[in-house]
Amino acid sequence: MDLDAEGRRLLAFAAGGELPGTGFGWLDDAGAVDRSRGVHTWITARMTHVFSLAALAGEPGAAARAATGVEALLAGPLRDRSYDGWLGAVDLTGSPLDEHKRAYDHAFVVLAACSAVTAGVPDAETLLDDAVAVFDERFLDDAGLVVDGYGRDLCRADDYRGANSSMHTVEALLALGDLRGDRRWHDLALGIAELLIHRVATAYDFRLPEHYDPAWTPLPAYNADRRDDQFRPYGVTPGHLLEWSRLLLQLEASVTDPPPWLASDAIRLFDVAVRIGWAVDGRPGFVYTTDLQDAPVVRHRMHWVHAEAIGAAAALGARTGAAPYAVWQSTWWEFVERHLRDPRTGTANWHHELDAENRPVAQVWSGRPDVYHAYQAILLSRHPLGASLAGALSRA
Repeated sequence: MDLDAEGRRLLAFAAGGELPGTGFGWLDDAGAVDRSRGVHTWITARMTHVFSLAALAGEPGAAARAATGVEALLAGPLRDRSYDGWLGAVDLTGSPLDEHKRAYDHAFVVLAACSAVTAGVPDAETLLDDAVAVFDERFLDDAGLVVDGYGRDLCRADDYRGANSSMHTVEALLALGDLRGDRRWHDLALGIAELLIHRVATAYDFRLPEHYDPAWTPLPAYNADRRDDQFRPYGVTPGHLLEWSRLLLQLEASVTDPPPWLASDAIRLFDVAVRIGWAVDGRPGFVYTTDLQDAPVVRHRMHWVHAEAIGAAAALGARTGAAPYAVWQSTWWEFVERHLRDPRTGTANWHHELDAENRPVAQVWSGRPDVYHAYQAILLSRHPLGASLAGALSRA
């Protein structure tokens, strides 16, 4: 696959979601904004991040689209002027659809602002200052761990804690520390990873529980009745093991005197994810989830898991020099080309979900909301290590 051409295809598809003054909309299979889904903070932030990365890579028009995202996050209807922070979603008229405040969303605002500052997008520094202030005050507790969410007024924290929001917080903190040269942010990221990976995941033989109570006690039965939830599925998520694997290596490349467990745990996470997730039901592809005994639970294949597998293999290959990681990268790019990449004109994004026989379906995901994972897979194939992709591109 020509990765440069594929990256431009993805960017052209994502451009269809641009809604000046509001953000980036949820795209359907044909690349049109799905008006019924509204405009989400996480999509707007992720697309701002992507177009900032594309601007750093020299892609024409990307900087202007990143500026659309910065402007929308600073002054658009997703920004909550009454209680601060960002709403979960608004409709296309700007009326709130989801008033909950989530660490997941706010971590992506921090990440987007970091990438936009690196790309020189106007007003990105102001967005970053605002986002960091909210995140530091509300979504990091006294121990430096992630508080998952609040009601709109940001007064009472949710009782739930999650590995997913913590993982993306690590990603955002790595970018923030890289940009501002402040080791506090990398140290906080290391503390989160040490709890969830080096303490919890190791206790489960590197099968990471996703869900916790406020004391960080695992909740293995959480969402047993909603096993295919988009953001909080029941059981173990092999794709997150792969994502954590790469992030541990980015941490190792960032912190002062990195502990040796970062690299060894990254290798173990990768190995477990491949063993319990890849082609375990007789067909190629990663299953979405398993239980703690490694039995597949949701056998559908998500595009983002394969993108993260590619990124993890690239990072481990660069870190270790071991040949099998390049073989895995090639295997998964072949899977993308054969099963996920939609070659039809005007539908250039990847299928977001396949069934157990690798046919496109929409059980967990409707449409093709964004290109964050797919575009990053392309960049990580060339810039596998470093605290942040934006930093790597700016130094390249």
